[in-house]
Amino acid sequence: MRFSFPRRFTSHLLSAAALGGALLGTAAAAGHAAQTRHPIVLVHGMGGFDALLGIDYFYRIPAALRKEGATVYVASLSSFNDNDVRGEQLLKQLKQWAAAKGHTKFHLIAHSQGGPTARYVHGVQPQMVASVVSVGSPHSIAGMPADQGLAKLLQESASAVTTTGKLIAFLSGSASLPQDPQALADWASNTAAFNARFPAGKPTTECGEGPEKVGDTYFYSATGNATSTNSLDPSDNILKNLSQGTPADIATDGLVPVCATHWGKVLRDDYPWNHLDEINQVLGAVGKNAPDPVAFYLQVASRLKGLGL
Repeated sequence: MRFSFPRRFTSHLLSAAALGGALLGTAAAAGHAAQTRHPIVLVHGMGGFDALLGIDYFYRIPAALRKEGATVYVASLSSFNDNDVRGEQLLKQLKQWAAAKGHTKFHLIAHSQGGPTARYVHGVQPQMVASVVSVGSPHSIAGMPADQGLAKLLQESASAVTTTGKLIAFLSGSASLPQDPQALADWASNTAAFNARFPAGKPTTECGEGPEKVGDTYFYSATGNATSTNSLDPSDNILKNLSQGTPADIATDGLVPVCATHWGKVLRDDYPWNHLDEINQVLGAVGKNAPDPVAFYLQVASRLKGLGL
């Protein structure tokens, strides 16, 4: 005896199957928005770390990128040193990851001093760098009273800065990393010489943009332009004090003037973030109604993916 389902039931069953297939297709398509061809390396800035006592420098950003399909590494560099030293440290890690996993190129997404550090790596090993994306990075000190003051502070408080750097390195599991605030101060006082050595991506006009692509490497930059954004964030007062030497007509993220962050194609230079909001710190305490910094990094990865990188 042949058994057959009622026509109405069969219709519902087919509809459910079609819906299930659509949902499975959606699930399969999800989680790939940040899946770039080459791995992403997050590069921290001055006073930074990869993770400190379990807290990411790029707060919640590595996990978000990985969730959307990206292969992500987080560099561990000296908290206080110049970009030649930090650049060699970064290059060594890139070579280790390349040897272990077969990678040929990397995307260097860098915050603050991490930008010049990433540019050093491109300058000495351009074939390993698919892109350099700098966020709130001090590429120039032209007209930068805040940065000049920072160089003076590093020189006058070298012993305390060294101790702080060693403590950060110890707590982040990288106690062997050397700290040299004087070398950092020397670089901060003369970025022009560094830029002459590594000019790829340099703006063609004052406060303008540089080329988006140099050789096979893409260059992008972005920054915030606010100093104090969240009354509950204790770091806001520090940045507010650091920015006091900057003239009122110069936009700054509390540490680095907006024009000094321009390098390569400028994605945006008016995010309502301060210098730490740019990495979703402290613990995600950005301003009310401000764009989500985590979403920004996902957008950057999506852009790179769209370029076939």
